[in-house]
Amino acid sequence: MYPTPVICCRQSRRYAGWAILRAKPSRAAWAIVVKSANSMRIFILGAGATGSLLAHLLEKQGHVVWCGDRDPGRARRFLGKRSSIPVTSVNARNLRGILRAAKGCQLVVNASASVFNEIVLRAALRLRAHYLDLSSHLTRNPFRPEQLRYQKKFEEKHRVALINAGAAPGLTNLLVKRAAEMLDEVHSVHIRLYESSESDDPISQWSPEVSFDEAISHPRIYRHKKYQLAKRFSELEKFRFPEPIGRANVVLAAQDEVATLPEHIPMNDLDVKIGGNEFDRLRRWHKQGKLSKSRGIPRQKFPATSSPRKIASLIRQGILQNARFAASVIVIGVKRRKKHDQPLSIRSDVIFPTLYQIRRQGKFTTPVAYATAHVAAMFIKFFNHDLEGVYAPEALPTEMRRAIVAGVRKHGVKITHKVTPLKAKEEEEEFL
Repeated sequence: MYPTPVICCRQSRRYAGWAILRAKPSRAAWAIVVKSANSMRIFILGAGATGSLLAHLLEKQGHVVWCGDRDPGRARRFLGKRSSIPVTSVNARNLRGILRAAKGCQLVVNASASVFNEIVLRAALRLRAHYLDLSSHLTRNPFRPEQLRYQKKFEEKHRVALINAGAAPGLTNLLVKRAAEMLDEVHSVHIRLYESSESDDPISQWSPEVSFDEAISHPRIYRHKKYQLAKRFSELEKFRFPEPIGRANVVLAAQDEVATLPEHIPMNDLDVKIGGNEFDRLRRWHKQGKLSKSRGIPRQKFPATSSPRKIASLIRQGILQNARFAASVIVIGVKRRKKHDQPLSIRSDVIFPTLYQIRRQGKFTTPVAYATAHVAAMFIKFFNHDLEGVYAPEALPTEMRRAIVAGVRKHGVKITHKVTPLKAKEEEEEFL
């Protein structure tokens, strides 16, 4: 049974703190409630690698958090035996089950597979709660997020749905928007991601379902102001990531940034490519004909996500040595001057903590889960309750976007920016 809400005053009902108090609260208790006036009651669906870490981060922010998962025992292993965060059994396909589990929440977070976005969106509307997810599924339309179909319904309920609020998509969208605001005209956007694991055995930083979906989906690109589907693992290029990564092969990937950024930022071209040994392995299996939607997911090639305890064991055994995750965003456009237009390339590089660095913090999780959970936590920390409707990261108010990026930097994430004047159009290829 969850604690009952205590309403402090008429103006603070929407941000009411939670406590099990029948008598009049003491001054100390009252001070705590006032201090955490922006805290929320948050239900997280999916307590895997990302959802469990996000739950801990939100609890530290002062929110009241509880989780739902189809396998509470597995969820408890991710949360840790010492965690007091409640977990209840929930089937993400069952709307009534979600409604029962999330009753009383102010924010519903879908940290499970994006295929459940719409059912969780409907649950949030029924609960009159806000909503947040980490990615889109894009099955109805490969270039239009399914969450946008609920725009009017969230406006009518005076609630907000933040979509794609993770690391990539999410933080990458914010960095593209930041660069676009420095230009008068955007010509092209290039997003490059890097994922690698130094391991003797195949260990994926994503869930097996997400990795498999990435491998069998056609990449979405935006060329000459038109959406297109490209060939899987195509357009191989050598990209220069920041050290210690350096140059790495990258290929087109099915990423969600392409589905929203051109709608909010006028541009000519946009593509997303991924590199690293994990994606190289998927590319090799694709060439060998071992990946197809009809055959389904080959479990031996897509192992289950490792729990923190399992990761600790793999590190002790020397099977897992290190893992990395990085992102680079390049926006090329024009800044208008009095005498002439100046072509510019604005580059933002993001280096997330490596597995070794995360380990030194006393945590056992992958860099991808660490990055996604910490960025999502910042979206929630600076949540704007006055917004209504469905929002992609780049559509958020300027102050909120800046606060999120600044907050991410405080969690060991290195973000650097560089502006380079371009003399000729040909330099775009050289710069990449």
